Amino acid sequence: MKGTPESPQCGFSMAVSNILKHLKVKFEGINVLESNEIRQGIKDYTDWPTIPQLYIKGEFVGGCDIVKEMFEKGELKKLLENKSLLSWIVLNNQFRFHYSWIRYVSKLRDSNKFSYFIFSI
Repeated sequence: MKGTPESPQCGFSMAVSNILKHLKVKFEGINVLESNEIRQGIKDYTDWPTIPQLYIKGEFVGGCDIVKEMFEKGELKKLLENKSLLSWIVLNNQFRFHYSWIRYVSKLRDSNKFSYFIFSI
C-alpha cells in the first residue's frame, strides 16, 4: 500500500485499509513509497499494475476495485471467514458464535467424559 494503515497516502490505499478495518481484520501494510524496488517488484510479481494489492494468506486477491466489489457483494467477508481470519465475535456473527459454543459445551457435558468442568468467557 502507499503509506500505512494508520496513515494511507492515497485514496485507494485508504479505501482498502478502511474495508479491512470495518471487517475488523488484523492486517499489516507494507509502504511501497519507502522503496522503489518493492514498489516495482510487487507489480512485477503479480503482473498487476496498481497499488494497493491485497494478499490473503499469501494469495493475491486483487487491487482496490476488486476488493471494493468483493466487499460490497459480501464475498470478501466470506473469503476471510473461510481463511479463519475473521473473529467470530464481529459484525453480525455474535449469535452464531455463542450458539456454536453452547452446542460444543453441551456435547462435552453430555459425553460423560468429564465429571465436571469449569468454563468462562
